[in-house]
Amino acid sequence: MSLPSSSGSRTWQTPLLMLMLMSATMQLAFASWWTLLNNFAVNEIGFTGKEIGIQQSIREIPGFLAFTAIFVLLLVKEQTFALLSLLALGVGVGITGYFPTTWGLYFTTILMSIGFHYYETANQSLSLQWLPKDQAPAMMGKILSVAAMAQLAAYGLIFLSWKTLNLDFKTVFAIAGGISIVMVAFLWLSFPEFKSAVPQHKKLILRKRYWLYYALTFMGGARRQIFTVFAGFMMVEKFGYHVHEISALFLINCIFNMLFASKIGKYIGRFGERKMLTVEYIGLIGVFVAYAFVSNPWVAASLYVIDHAFFAMAIAMKTYFQKIADPADIAPTAGVAFTINHIAAVIIPAAFGLIWLISPAAVFLIGAGMAAISLILARLIPTDPEKGREWIGKITEPAPAE
Repeated sequence: MSLPSSSGSRTWQTPLLMLMLMSATMQLAFASWWTLLNNFAVNEIGFTGKEIGIQQSIREIPGFLAFTAIFVLLLVKEQTFALLSLLALGVGVGITGYFPTTWGLYFTTILMSIGFHYYETANQSLSLQWLPKDQAPAMMGKILSVAAMAQLAAYGLIFLSWKTLNLDFKTVFAIAGGISIVMVAFLWLSFPEFKSAVPQHKKLILRKRYWLYYALTFMGGARRQIFTVFAGFMMVEKFGYHVHEISALFLINCIFNMLFASKIGKYIGRFGERKMLTVEYIGLIGVFVAYAFVSNPWVAASLYVIDHAFFAMAIAMKTYFQKIADPADIAPTAGVAFTINHIAAVIIPAAFGLIWLISPAAVFLIGAGMAAISLILARLIPTDPEKGREWIGKITEPAPAE
């Protein structure tokens, strides 16, 4: 299987390069927004914990509704949809500084989030359609490395220029959003339409034989919340890390992805999804248990970096699905999977926040239990998964085209 092409395209106009540039565009906008968000909300608008909680809940709503992307694809082509989503993300970030009110931030957050989550849904689908199965893990690793470079650039430029150039929130948001909009225009004008080898279904699809992928996706969403919400909060509440110190951890995480994500992708292709996910979940069990009892700030910082490093192995879940899926199911399943992933985002922050008030250690020990469940699920993946052999113990002939 080779990369899709379009007649008249130049040598450099490849699907892989387009996926890289789209990922870089997304990270440049989102990383800038994420870096400035809390300071903008508190210093410019006067947010308290109540308003921040509402704003973060609003941010997750489009992720929970990602399944609706399949209905949009009835009207526009998926490549166009990805670019329009990036445009919405860029506009949402670019205008954030012009609405320094509670309702203004809520509005720009929902616009930014619609663009972000719809783009991520389309991006996952296009990656699985465009990238050959035998090369997909390594290529996805390269895409992740390029995205990390853009993220690093956003963090670094803000860190270096904020005080030296006496910048304000409105200017930085506008620059980040503006660059993203320019990049979308470049992508729109410079790349041809790439044809998928198989036309995609334009309806919601849930198949019993994908149950293991759905379960892994749900548990992955739960793990993401433990890291993004509670690991970072622990660094500040328990160990008193300041903004520049948290930023330094972000930078280390970016550098790791930039240097090693491509190698991790190659390892997934070499050793298989089952082995790599097994390594990830065994490591996460150890990290979460250590979080529960850590008392040294340097050890905590090391755990935080190790925790983030395991995210690159999530490529294995995507390539596992690519191997077992009916090719026409990829687009509709990407939206459904994103919704499943975000069920945890709706439930865990509030529920575990109450547990945190009683025992922070309990939150991480429950997280270790979740990682153990993920480990059991990962061990059900066959060594060589394919359509008709989606999990160990299933002995059937390959399923017919549906």
